[in-house]
Order: sequence, then structure tokens, then C-alpha cells
Amino acid sequence: MFNIGDYIVHGRNGVCKVVDITHIDMSGADKNQLYYTLVPMKSVESKIFYPVDSDRVVTRSVMSKEEVENVLSGIKDIEPMWIANDRQREAKYKEAISSCDCQQLICIIKTLNERNKKRMAQGKRSTYIDDKYLKEAKQNLNYEFSVALGIETSDVEDYIKEKIKERSDAKKNKDFAKADSIRDELLDKGIKLIDTREGTTYELL
Repeated sequence: MFNIGDYIVHGRNGVCKVVDITHIDMSGADKNQLYYTLVPMKSVESKIFYPVDSDRVVTRSVMSKEEVENVLSGIKDIEPMWIANDRQREAKYKEAISSCDCQQLICIIKTLNERNKKRMAQGKRSTYIDDKYLKEAKQNLNYEFSVALGIETSDVEDYIKEKIKERSDAKKNKDFAKADSIRDELLDKGIKLIDTREGTTYELL
């Protein structure tokens, strides 16, 4: 059982804060049943009432800092999934996000990044469905990492961006050994730096 004030991961809602544990007087609700009152981090104006003893939706504690670091170190080993059928692919996206499994979220991100690159090479734009699930996967992943690491959500990607800046400064100062070391450090974690005329970006491998 979770406690008031805990941050948990609740299905596709992602990270939620437990703000109350109480009985609720609502149509269709069991008045003898205890419910969690959850506030999703990605929609703080919303409230979710979920039975304390239900297992209908995957619900778990937020990962620890050590668990997040383990996930990050294994990014390189997570393979994209390839499903030709559009409906089957979307069903797999839904299943992965509902699983609350960060490795599956990373799998979706890598899959959609690859799909988008291929579509761009063909002169096509990304699809609405792909954009929707890419945003949702990134959002859920970043919120959990931010809580686990004790940083703001925006700082999750800022960690990588700071490494990019550090590498850029090293190149400007002709400290190529340091620049290569930073690139290799991120590459070992499955984060590839891409140098372009506009600057340096990254993608998950």
C-alpha cells in the first residue's frame, strides 16, 4: 500500500502523486472501498480515484536513483521494434506505455526516432500517431527520471545537453581528447551525439 505524499507510476497516466487515501461518495463507487486520490504530474489539474486493492492498472513505486542509472547504462542494449501493420504497431505502443516499464518506453522512443528518420529520408512527415506516442513515452520517462533523480523534468534532457556543451567547449579549446571522452561516455550509454552545421544534437541508440 502506498502512502499520502508518495510518487507512483500509474499505467498510461505516468507519475502521479498520492494526495489522499479515502472513501469517496460518487455514483458507482463502493462507499466501503478505500481509494487513492492521484494527481498526475503531466496533468496537475486532474484527479484520479483508484481502488487501493485493485490490480486492474499497472501501478508501482517510482524507481530509485540507482535503478534509473541502471536503465540509462543499458539504453544501448534496448532494440527498436519493427511491426509493419499500423494497427498492431499502435497496439504495441499502447501496451508498452501501459506497462510502466521504462525499458519499453525507451524502446518506443528508439523505434519512433528510426521511423521518423526513414520517413524524412523519403520526403515524408512523421505521422500524428507516431508523434502522439513519442511525446507520451518521452513525457512519462522524463517525469519518472526527474522524481527519481530529484531534479526538474526539464533537467533530465539538460544533463545530456550540458554534456553536449561541455564537449563543444572542449572542441573549441582544441581539447579533442576530452571531447572524444565525453562522446564515448554518452555513446556507451546508448546516447549518440550528432554534429551538424546548426550545432550538436543527440538520439537514443
